[in-house]
Amino acid sequence: MPVGLRLVQKVSSTRAFAKVAPRVIPAMDRAVHRLTGGKVLLSARMLPGVVLTAKGARTGRPRVTPLACMPEGESGWLLIGSNFGRPGHPSWTANLLAHPDAHISWRGETIAVRARLLTGEERAEAWRAALVFWPPYATYQARIEREIRLFRLTRVGSQE
Repeated sequence: MPVGLRLVQKVSSTRAFAKVAPRVIPAMDRAVHRLTGGKVLLSARMLPGVVLTAKGARTGRPRVTPLACMPEGESGWLLIGSNFGRPGHPSWTANLLAHPDAHISWRGETIAVRARLLTGEERAEAWRAALVFWPPYATYQARIEREIRLFRLTRVGSQE
């Protein structure tokens, strides 16, 4: 593993990062994403990322959220509701529970997707893969009492 990646993983596991990152990273990602016509996410330099557009759980209004993701082939993505290891599920997870049909911007392409909350053995298998993909998720889970939600996104019309 490159030294730079190890350093990023170590920093991203700290409580200080958990306090600052949720305010700074999404705002930067939204601005850069808008300025580049959906082609660039700064946080994707650490992890692959999507910009999720989902209906708000209570309002039904579109909510735009830049998120790290774990690509699963050409037609699937795993989203991890870690909230940087802070208490409480991130609001985008409630949005997907209420309205699983959404859109993502992935590498400049807008894609219709359907989200499914993973449970049981399917969740356990995805969690193991997520820990290999980004080990700091284990630190996030250890800091909190809630179980981190995992969602599998699939292209609408593809095999689930």
